[in-house]
Amino acid sequence: MLAAGLYAAIAPVATGAQGAAVAAQDAGPVPPVSLDGAPIALMIDLGSGRVLFSREADRRFMPASLTKLMTAYTVFEMLDEGTLQPEQRMPVRDETFHEWSGKGSSMFVAKGSSIGVDALLRGILTVSANDGCVVMAQGAAGSVPAFTDLMNAKARELGMNDSHFGTPNGWPDEGRTYTSARDLATLATAIITKHPAKYRRYFSAPSFTWNEITQNNRNPIMGVVEGADGLKTGFTNEAGFGFVGSAERNGRRIVMVIGGTESGSARKAIARDFIGWGFDEWHAKRLYGAREPVAEVALQGGAQRTVELSSVRPIFVTAPDGDPAATKIAVRYLGPAKAPIRKGEEIATLLIETSDGVKSSVPLVAVKDVAAANWWQRWRNGLLSLVS
Repeated sequence: MLAAGLYAAIAPVATGAQGAAVAAQDAGPVPPVSLDGAPIALMIDLGSGRVLFSREADRRFMPASLTKLMTAYTVFEMLDEGTLQPEQRMPVRDETFHEWSGKGSSMFVAKGSSIGVDALLRGILTVSANDGCVVMAQGAAGSVPAFTDLMNAKARELGMNDSHFGTPNGWPDEGRTYTSARDLATLATAIITKHPAKYRRYFSAPSFTWNEITQNNRNPIMGVVEGADGLKTGFTNEAGFGFVGSAERNGRRIVMVIGGTESGSARKAIARDFIGWGFDEWHAKRLYGAREPVAEVALQGGAQRTVELSSVRPIFVTAPDGDPAATKIAVRYLGPAKAPIRKGEEIATLLIETSDGVKSSVPLVAVKDVAAANWWQRWRNGLLSLVS
């Protein structure tokens, strides 16, 4: 475990990773030929933070139904914050029914009915329900504009600087809604890491039934690619066919984004080839397990003098298959750690650098709550600091 301090490092360890800078495409294995059909493509290994492939990752484009990932994330956050209750029911307004019933992808909400948050999330994330998104937005925030304001606020919190959302469902809105592959990868990562239970609950259902109508999940890799368990497809004539997907094998998770493909069949082939390439042509060395102590930081004004830090997911170093390299790791602290500290609060970043300069990073969080010190603890800590 790394010691406390503003910047701590350890000597190189034998592992495997080499390539270009993390912000650009690695000079690694040749990607699948089918990927030529995706004008926009990005793949990230979440365990190491390494970008395995990047093409036009910061180019803004219309996300279509990929917008619904932001809708879901906003609802997940509202549930955690207590501003939305799991048992809350959302009324289907007459005007919403008339405008959205059967319009594009739909869960076929019934006029005059009310629908629970759980069912709406299932409809939105399993069958891409446009009508369900509008019902959710109106019920959660009072109106669609009020809800999209919340979506944009959450996007800013995540640092999604190339994104703006004008609708909760991605219906064409003359370009007011846009995003980038990098922002979508950031969003997918936040969903998976901040809301793991909700991710498992809402993204992996093979089908969804509402109003006696059963529809299958449109995810092109689930059920056919080992470890695939989410996230979302999108399509409009203007945006083409897009997909944000993820799979996990042996504790190693990959997130990929593709955009602008010409057809649903092309998207399916590209997605399957791309995710397979990420697992088959790259290998990962585990550095730390999930929640395994990585570092320890000194606390100011805490009931205890230090707190341990860990990652919420296993930490890996990723490299092209059969290509080992030396790796340096270091911890960069975000600043002085002051009590009280909340469990899961981000305190530092683990920096990973290979011998040829590939850099990646993984957030480190506090492993437990630490309260502010009382007068006795402050006196004791002060005394210990004099003799230690």
